[in-house]
Amino acid sequence: MTEAVTPPPSPHDPPQPPPAAEPAGGPGQQHLDEPHPGQPQPQDATHADPRSDEPGGVAGGITAADVRDGAAVALVVGVAGVLLGLLWAWLAPRAQYVSNGEAVFLRDTESEARIGADGTFFLLALGFGVLSAVAVFLWRRRGGVPVVIGLTLGACFASLAAWRLGLLLGPSGNLPAAAAEAGKGVPFDAPLQLLAHGVLLVWPMAAVALHLGLTALWSPREPLPAEDWGTYPPPHVHVDLKKDAPLD
Repeated sequence: MTEAVTPPPSPHDPPQPPPAAEPAGGPGQQHLDEPHPGQPQPQDATHADPRSDEPGGVAGGITAADVRDGAAVALVVGVAGVLLGLLWAWLAPRAQYVSNGEAVFLRDTESEARIGADGTFFLLALGFGVLSAVAVFLWRRRGGVPVVIGLTLGACFASLAAWRLGLLLGPSGNLPAAAAEAGKGVPFDAPLQLLAHGVLLVWPMAAVALHLGLTALWSPREPLPAEDWGTYPPPHVHVDLKKDAPLD
């Protein structure tokens, strides 16, 4: 049996296009881009998780109810600052001044009353932060960004309101007038002061930290979506070499 011999191309012949390349495994091998029968198909964008369109789902944004809850938390916590101001003006220790007719001096230079005012505000603000965090968590156990933002803004406003209210309810800050009213050598109460303004952040920091901790520990969890793992083991694991061997 003789084999046909192809003559070499002539220099005057036009160039011939190269033959089309066949797949690496021959015509009998399946294309790489085509999935194997029984292999789990990739999820299409049109078959996304139906929970993503529901409120609070994967792609669900903040609803109007969440915004109302956050505004309610900010309002109630901000109003509670009035109570903090009343307690601070009532419980804070008072430093005393005395006048000699020409100047005003501290009656007791070693008194810790001025520092005690800061400590009293610190302890009261810490207690209000714990109470507000627990109350908000019990009211809305699922938490949420609007609730945390409302708690933070309300606590900041409450601290500022309590500070200014305590200054108004405390002794007058006009020392010359208070010394003249008290008389020479008669002690009188000094106005309330916050020497460390950082205590104004105690309420919001304590409230937010405790609320986030309670939410992380005891908030209800959403069930995880079920994943389709397909058949196990996959069909390509056990291959019949005699049956599926490529033809030569």
